Amino acid sequence: MIHSTAIISPEATLDPSVRVGPFVVIEGAVEIAANTQIDSHSVIKGPCRIGRDNHIFSHVVLGEVPQDLKFHGEYSLLEIGDRNQIREFSSIHRGTEGGGGVTRLGSDNLIMAYAHIAHDCQIGHHVILANAASLAGHVTVGDFAIFGGFAVAHQFCRIGAHAFIGGFSKLSKDVPPFVMADGARARSIGLNKEGLKRRNFSPDTITLLNRCFRQLVKKQGDDMVWAEFEQAAENEPALQQMLDFIRTSERGIAR
Repeated sequence: MIHSTAIISPEATLDPSVRVGPFVVIEGAVEIAANTQIDSHSVIKGPCRIGRDNHIFSHVVLGEVPQDLKFHGEYSLLEIGDRNQIREFSSIHRGTEGGGGVTRLGSDNLIMAYAHIAHDCQIGHHVILANAASLAGHVTVGDFAIFGGFAVAHQFCRIGAHAFIGGFSKLSKDVPPFVMADGARARSIGLNKEGLKRRNFSPDTITLLNRCFRQLVKKQGDDMVWAEFEQAAENEPALQQMLDFIRTSERGIAR
């Protein structure tokens, strides 16, 4: 299961079912769980933990030191969950002390070719980063979010669950859950209705979220508007998630 040209550190721990292709380099304290496949010429550096049933395609770099001048060799980690597809020439870097020390990628994600996830990013589950999408340090991405090709996110931005980011967008502010954002100076352009339908959100929930988008995301609602939505959120977890995200935004919302 391990090609004769692969170089694997004695510090690494690989499940016997892991498949390692030609010219792969696994360096340092790397842990890889069952049925993960690593294709040719990929480089994985520890400390790094990789779950089961992942497919790491050719020329991927995982666990490299952060591109952060404040990093001085302190202990940090990359954690990757299960069933991810990480495509050719993608890179995911370890964390830094100032960012909590861990870069984390959840499970069931698709990271397309040439995408980059920088230090201390926290990526949820079922996320798609299309080709060459790039996340700067400390970016948080919620479950089921989708980035179009060449979209980029500034440091410390938050992208909510089920959000959709158009290709070539530049994000410098937070994008709330369930919202679509697009543009060279990305702004929120609508609710991700089609994505919500595909994930079986009810028509009533979609209607309520759309009202919230129009009244609290496109424009800053007054206290009376907030009170109305907070009352409605008592019986609607998705709306509560949206309100909590907007309320806790530190960078401001991409309105």
